[in-house]
Amino acid sequence: MEQRTDMKYLKLLAREYPTIAEVSTEIINLRAILCLPKGTEHFISDIHGEYEAFLHMLKNASGVVRVKVDTLFENSVTEAERNMLATLIYYPEEKLDQLHKTGVINAEWYKITLRRLVEVARLSASKYTRSKVRKALPQGFEYIIDELLHAIETEDKLRYNNELIRTIIETEQADTMIVALSNLIQRLVIDRLHIVGDIFDRGPGAHIILNRLLNYHNVDVQWGNHDVLWMGAAAGSRTMIATTIINSLKYGNVDSIEDGYGISLSPLVTFAMQTYADDPCTRFLPREVGGAGHDNPDLIAKMHKAMAVILFKLEGQIIARNPDYHMEHRAMLHRIDYEHGTVTLANGETHPMTDTQFPTVLPSDPYTLSEAENELMEKLRTAFHHSARLQEHVRFLFSHGSMYLVCNGNLLFHGCVPANEDGSFASAIIEGKPYAGKALFDCADAMVRKGFFARWGSEERQRGLDFYWYMWCGANSPLFGKDQMTTFERYFIADKATHEEHKNPYFKLAEHEDFAVRILNEFGLSDDPDSHIINGHVPVKIKKGESPIKANGRIFVIDGGMSKAYQSTTGIAGYTLIYNSERMALSCHDPFVTVSEAIRSEVDIHSTQQIVYTPARRKRVADTDVGKTLIERIADLEQLLAAYRSGTIKQHAR
Repeated sequence: MEQRTDMKYLKLLAREYPTIAEVSTEIINLRAILCLPKGTEHFISDIHGEYEAFLHMLKNASGVVRVKVDTLFENSVTEAERNMLATLIYYPEEKLDQLHKTGVINAEWYKITLRRLVEVARLSASKYTRSKVRKALPQGFEYIIDELLHAIETEDKLRYNNELIRTIIETEQADTMIVALSNLIQRLVIDRLHIVGDIFDRGPGAHIILNRLLNYHNVDVQWGNHDVLWMGAAAGSRTMIATTIINSLKYGNVDSIEDGYGISLSPLVTFAMQTYADDPCTRFLPREVGGAGHDNPDLIAKMHKAMAVILFKLEGQIIARNPDYHMEHRAMLHRIDYEHGTVTLANGETHPMTDTQFPTVLPSDPYTLSEAENELMEKLRTAFHHSARLQEHVRFLFSHGSMYLVCNGNLLFHGCVPANEDGSFASAIIEGKPYAGKALFDCADAMVRKGFFARWGSEERQRGLDFYWYMWCGANSPLFGKDQMTTFERYFIADKATHEEHKNPYFKLAEHEDFAVRILNEFGLSDDPDSHIINGHVPVKIKKGESPIKANGRIFVIDGGMSKAYQSTTGIAGYTLIYNSERMALSCHDPFVTVSEAIRSEVDIHSTQQIVYTPARRKRVADTDVGKTLIERIADLEQLLAAYRSGTIKQHAR
């Protein structure tokens, strides 16, 4: 039976390669590809809507482009000219516009610049097959750029290339060619991009980031807690919608909701102004982030409190529906003594409340939404559901994302592998069954998808929708990593001891190599020194002496505080992990200025790079996941070749 199946497969393969010559050609091609250096992977996490800094990191490949410029021209071109060339590669249209206005550009400038760009592009393309580079070439200039990149340095060929460049300038196509070459360089220097979670929240441009990723040539996403939050909101979870809006209001930033996704918060404005008209809502004023507040902080505070009260009601409903979550201690509204203005926590402690105005809460039935609250949430759910751009972005996160990824011997996930104090993997009860370790990640992935794709109105979908909330704040959620989320206490209790949230034991255990190796083994990786864990989620406080390198170099935590809200804590503005054929390096970034300043003053993000791992030998395509697939393909083709030569399968002309 197995042999019959193999023969059936070989006959199907023969349709693609109908002759000995074609099979042999493909085997030759694939074997040669296996010997090429592996492509460069970039790992970035915790972007949190900071689109300008993120897009700049894509454009300069976290400093790799500048390294290539300096490698080629450090001894022959001034630093000022190299600064200009690098900025031109990052922002070709904008920089050309500026240079035209200053009168710098002439025919000689075009000739020199085009030649330099060709050299940078040629160096960037050197590790790829000509076929792969050709597929990356911008439409309209494929033939010309291909000729320039692969020119043989003979006298005749130099004359030919010089004429190409001269004619490009004469026909007034130089600007277009500069843009095309710059975009090609940007594409070639990053072979694969890994986003290790948290695109959303805090910063203003998550929608801009996702618009860019939609068309990125090779990208994957490991979901973070803030990503799953928005995915749940798009799926129709009223709890996630409330939390999403609260996060935006908390930071005085609703740009992604209103401008990015076209979701009007007018119904919330009306409701908040009517319901909390006489309530100052001082505990709900927006935070200041980077010196930017909001035009009407008093209104924002009223909107914030309105959503917070609704959230606590909705959370109570989820807790009642899901006793397996073991989160009864987080249901708070029935613990309030509304007459005396106190709340008794699950541990028996009673505290005075800093805010006692709850006009929509019925003490005898505290978790039921009022008619007005229910109407508001239905309007918001409809708005989130009908936002075409949000739905497109979330579907992208489903098609290109997952809870974790094993790629080229490395394990990528955003938060943690929940653990107990003794180092064993902690369990979460999902649909009545305990899951821990890799099984927990796999089940969580399936539940998140179920909440979005299961039939609307079904029990299956409702369980998935509820699970988004557990992923956001559940004690054994791989994306949360704490014992509880003390949102209620932070709003309503002054005693800061009640605000404490304790990290999962994973974060202490992650300092030990044996624990890291156990996790790698759990996800099917060996204890080979080439295997690493790469995650984010918890900002690394460099200014307090923390290190992103854990477990004797087996774990890299790459949340360095790209979000401006965290930069005062971390002391830096983000990390990028770069893994090429020769090394793994961690780039530590200073804060980004602005795009306009970067173009005008030719200022790049200042980054310092630290080599964190060097393999025993240079990594080739044969050492990658793609290489393993190619090796299997070669084996199949060799079987087909043998079948042709033995006469078992006949050759056919096309």
